[in-house]
Amino acid sequence: MKLKVLIVLAGLSLSLLASGSEYLDGFNPQNDIPKYGNDSATCVANLSLYREFYKQWKQSKYTNDAITDATKWWSWVFQNCPRATENIYIDGVKMVKYRIKKAPDPEIKEKLIDTLMLIYDQRIKYFPLHYKSKKPQEGAILGRKGVSLYEFKPQEYKQVYDILNRSIELDKENASGPVYVYYFRTLTKMATKGEIDTIAVVEAYDQLSDYIEFNLKKYREAGNDKKLEHYENIRGTIEKNFEPFAQCHDLVRIYNKKFDENPEDVDLLKKIVKMLDKKKCVEEPLYFEATIKLYDLEPSPESAYLIGKMMLNQKRYKEAIPYMEDATKMENTEKVDDALIFLAQAYRAMNNFPMARKKALEAAKLNPDWGKPYAFIGDLYVISANDCGSDDLTKKAPYWAAVDMYKKAKAVDPEMTSEMNELIRRYSPYFPPAEVLFFYNLQEGDSYDVGCWINVKTTVRAAK
Repeated sequence: MKLKVLIVLAGLSLSLLASGSEYLDGFNPQNDIPKYGNDSATCVANLSLYREFYKQWKQSKYTNDAITDATKWWSWVFQNCPRATENIYIDGVKMVKYRIKKAPDPEIKEKLIDTLMLIYDQRIKYFPLHYKSKKPQEGAILGRKGVSLYEFKPQEYKQVYDILNRSIELDKENASGPVYVYYFRTLTKMATKGEIDTIAVVEAYDQLSDYIEFNLKKYREAGNDKKLEHYENIRGTIEKNFEPFAQCHDLVRIYNKKFDENPEDVDLLKKIVKMLDKKKCVEEPLYFEATIKLYDLEPSPESAYLIGKMMLNQKRYKEAIPYMEDATKMENTEKVDDALIFLAQAYRAMNNFPMARKKALEAAKLNPDWGKPYAFIGDLYVISANDCGSDDLTKKAPYWAAVDMYKKAKAVDPEMTSEMNELIRRYSPYFPPAEVLFFYNLQEGDSYDVGCWINVKTTVRAAK
């Protein structure tokens, strides 16, 4: 949209101005103008008038007709002393948006939208620095401008894209959440219409994901739940918009070419691996090739973790173990927990139950509030039951130990209560019956040492 400067002031008499204008027509911004313009006395007077009427309008919760007088004097100030105060632009946006929503016909609405765009441009021109931080605020203002343009003229999505793209280039992770959402929405719209290649959507998604994760981490560490929820919603919205473009074949098509052209670009390899892993495309040959190449070029616990996961998916358990052991050196303790559980799963698949339990207990020690390691150990005991005994008692005793683990899991991790209760209900009937306990001179509540590799102390219980 080619910005038309449409406000009634320029070229009209002051008497027409006094009737209250809704938009600016023929406005000619001045470059070198004093703070209060060439007529400082009139500027101060009109500034005071507009602010007074604006306050009345605000106090009425933006419902009374004080906006008519506010707009009249604001218009004069906007043209004649644009450096007077930044409030001219903050209040102007509020008033013009209100006028747009109340516009009686499309022509007036169009002119008001152009005026709104001008307000943002003039604010950048006359107040390029934030009044508190003294840092450039062009990116933030462009963000508001682009979001407003999409709100009132979504058909101008290409121009919105240009505006918001520049905003994000300037502010990066410091751009506001809505800027990310509307920017991504314009991209997906252009891709859907065949106006750009889907590669632009994928690359933007990757970039925005990093910025959003930055903010999630920042507000999580600051304990700001309100902001944390805000950025979680932003992430959810972008994820939803990305879904149609997140098919494995599309991602592979896009990244295969890049990989072939730059197979030793570490940043590219990280991006490929991260994206394919996140979208569960780990069965793709590209994922395997990029992961191995990344580890060759830049060995790290993180890349070892990815290779280990990949090999586990391929049931190459013995080969996966050294990589997962390396992965336990990661700084991210949540991922170390996962690596330990993956190790436990690998050892279980190889029938090395003692090592499987050892790794699960290491995971439990690292994260005491996580119930999964205990549930995993309970499952190990269940699997071992038949092989860990020679009679009706010793083949049943492992179920006592298993249920102990399930109870431990829900005790430390209440979110697992329902799942663990189901397992307890399922395996409690496998306890030795009362007559077996009587035969072995045992009573409910007695202490009992489960043998075999399990080798734990438990409590005697009869099957119900």
